[in-house]
Amino acid sequence: MTPEERLAALGRPVPEAARPVAAYVPAVRSGSWVFTSGQLPMVAGSLAATGKVGAEVTPEAAKELAATCALNALAAVKAEIGDLSQVLRVVKLVGFVASAPDFTGQPGVVNGASELLQAAFGDIGVHARSAVGVAVLPLDAPVEVELIVEVR
Repeated sequence: MTPEERLAALGRPVPEAARPVAAYVPAVRSGSWVFTSGQLPMVAGSLAATGKVGAEVTPEAAKELAATCALNALAAVKAEIGDLSQVLRVVKLVGFVASAPDFTGQPGVVNGASELLQAAFGDIGVHARSAVGVAVLPLDAPVEVELIVEVR
């Protein structure tokens, strides 16, 4: 199965790449590397949720939102290379979690993105990662994810 087929079987088909909300592009290819811009949990052109994790957004909901962010990052990669079967390795994931002051569960939230990538790609989806708590994200999004992938 292709990564797209695996995701579709999980009920998570790869959407069209989200339109940028500022002056940037969703992804850039440089040689065999694709770097995505930070992807928000956009669904059908709208932010799926707003607020801080550990306050207005539960950690469980934020984990699902992180998976949505990863799916949007894959959409940006696919728009750049045409086919996710061209991915040789998911190299790095950076997850940002807009956190209430006392929230320390950022790694659990970003697991939503990591688990989606591993489900899509298997062993080549296992990656290096950072999970960073921040005060606020664009549009008051709870989570943002960016990827670095190696491609054919």
